[in-house]
Amino acid sequence: MGGAAFLDKNNIHTGMPLLFVLGCIFFPLIFALFCWGLQNHSNLQMERPEAVLVASKLVSSVQAVMASTAGYIVSTSCKHIIDDQHWLSSAYTQFAVPYFIYDIYAMFLCHWHKHQVKGHGGDEGEARAPGSTWAVARGYLHKEFLMVLHHAVMVLVCFPLSVVWRQGKGDFFLGCLLMAEVSTPFVCLGKILIQYKQQHTLLHKVNGALMLLSFLCCRVLLFPYLYWAYGRHAGLPLLAVPLAIPAHVNLGAALLLAPQLYWFFLICRGACRLFRPRSSPPPSPCQTQD
Repeated sequence: MGGAAFLDKNNIHTGMPLLFVLGCIFFPLIFALFCWGLQNHSNLQMERPEAVLVASKLVSSVQAVMASTAGYIVSTSCKHIIDDQHWLSSAYTQFAVPYFIYDIYAMFLCHWHKHQVKGHGGDEGEARAPGSTWAVARGYLHKEFLMVLHHAVMVLVCFPLSVVWRQGKGDFFLGCLLMAEVSTPFVCLGKILIQYKQQHTLLHKVNGALMLLSFLCCRVLLFPYLYWAYGRHAGLPLLAVPLAIPAHVNLGAALLLAPQLYWFFLICRGACRLFRPRSSPPPSPCQTQD
């Protein structure tokens, strides 16, 4: 009886503001703790810019593991792909929304420190030229525009749709979409290895292969799988599914898939260079999303 009360839909919605607040605290807090530990651990003693980059990737990996785990639990628990519900789908969605807001700031912080290391700004104690902060911000938005746009869409569009528009339907599909984060730890490890100039190592090559495979399966092939799953449920062949569902669903799927295809192209291009014999360390395939 207690479990049934906990899983009650009204109780979940009542606790949503608290989950959002917890997310707002959790992600910046573990980022700060990682930064502090990386800078103060006796065996690491990282400089601030280095610690910020590594800490941001560790937080992204933590979020990815949590999201993938939640997605697996939800998708495997929903036998009926339309009507079955799991409390974790709404709960984790609410908790994770602050991550995308935090990550926009974390990416900017990484860009800021790279800008300082390259000598385009003054040292911590020196005055900077007027407009220099805005110049860094413009450079950040130019470099990370697609990622910032992706995060903004997740917060402003996908979150309201998943909480309000679904009306409790399709938790299975939301769980599968959460599992797209399986590839993120490999992307993050690749960027950390690049930071330490380890592109030539076996670890980097193995990680690159795992990143390529996980990204293909969990972010690109995920969408055909979702169409196939619905077709199986509705007794339709795969090619008939797009015609049987509302046009706005197809549009939403296409908009979500488009950046994944672009990032996958970048991974493939980097992978070709990585595994091609060269006399010097090759570029990494990790020029993609967080």
